[in-house]
Amino acid sequence: MISRKIADRINEQINREMASAYLYLGMSAKMAEKGYHGAAKWLLSQYHEEMFHAMKFYGYLLDQGASVELKTLPAPEVKTSDFKELFQKVLEHEKGVTKSIVELLAMAKAENDYATEIFVQWYVGEQVEEEKNASEILQNLDLLGGSSQALFLLNIELGKRVPEVATSFLEVEGAH
Repeated sequence: MISRKIADRINEQINREMASAYLYLGMSAKMAEKGYHGAAKWLLSQYHEEMFHAMKFYGYLLDQGASVELKTLPAPEVKTSDFKELFQKVLEHEKGVTKSIVELLAMAKAENDYATEIFVQWYVGEQVEEEKNASEILQNLDLLGGSSQALFLLNIELGKRVPEVATSFLEVEGAH
């Protein structure tokens, strides 16, 4: 069984992951409205990843005999439909998620909660990938120079992404 402090912090992380999913869903809609259906699909895959992350935490809490406490999610603020600006927001957002994950890992270490420490380490690796993906898209945008033909091709490339996680939450290990 994990401490109440760790359980509260994981509940907070579940809500952050779900808010991330909601943000990516809003971003996906914004890109689809602009006709960037490839970027919209990429962002929808991000939505699925974030929900997968939330459900892993959900399952972990239940496996540890702790309660899941969901909170109200605010509507996501997607103020831009500019391709590059949106992906800059993606990178900024992922850096914030990384900070949150690292704080949770530090808390688990401070409490000598080895199970949670091991569990959270998976997320650290995942965040390296998340930041890398967003950075590479921004690098590609810089390399391509922002022409409409370049955006067209990058949009097609982004549309090839297939979610690498279970999209049915019944398939998430530990989600009961």
